[in-house]
Amino acid sequence: MARLIRLLPVQAMNPNLRDRILRKLDTLNDERAYQVLDYVEFLESRYAERPAVTGSIFQRFGDAVEDSLRAGRVSAGTISKAMGLMGQAMSVLDGVAAAGKSVANDIAGAAATRTGPRPATSPAGAAPATSPATPPNPTPGDQNT
Repeated sequence: MARLIRLLPVQAMNPNLRDRILRKLDTLNDERAYQVLDYVEFLESRYAERPAVTGSIFQRFGDAVEDSLRAGRVSAGTISKAMGLMGQAMSVLDGVAAAGKSVANDIAGAAATRTGPRPATSPAGAAPATSPATPPNPTPGDQNT
């Protein structure tokens, strides 16, 4: 029976329930919120019905740093400050990455419009393809009919 339940499509969490949990979390200090995170990660490892959404490379890096700080018994307040600074740095890096992609797209678009479509190339050693020559317009005195 449990196998059958796992094969059924999984629905996202009820938005009202998510909002209620977030309201409750907002009342906790950082130390208690980390305990909640630990418990949620435990529940996820045991009972998750779908894979967790992975963040950007910057988010995963930030999560790894945060986990390392927590494992090193750094205070929750210090971790919070450090993660705030890292969050700002990640926002800057995301902006730089987006700007880089935009510039690359602009350059590629400009290059494509500047060069236009390229003519087909002929195999090595072959004469280039030519269009059939149109006969010259006959002059009135040259007609042999």
